[in-house]
Amino acid sequence: MDQNRVRGKIDEVVGIAKQKTGKLTGNTQLRVEGTVQKVKGKVEGAWGQAKDAVRKSNQKPVTPQASDV
Repeated sequence: MDQNRVRGKIDEVVGIAKQKTGKLTGNTQLRVEGTVQKVKGKVEGAWGQAKDAVRKSNQKPVTPQASDV
């Protein structure tokens, strides 16, 4: 698992916590910060997934074709 996916998930969780805290306390700025951090986490997680997919596709073994033998 890519580090971007881990950091992204952490940002998502912290962002959600900030959103909920801001909502409970009536703090609009905290809600907005939470939303921004959550979106940042989603983007970073998607970037990590893309990197993992490329890494995985590069690791597939190449099977010889009949014409290669």
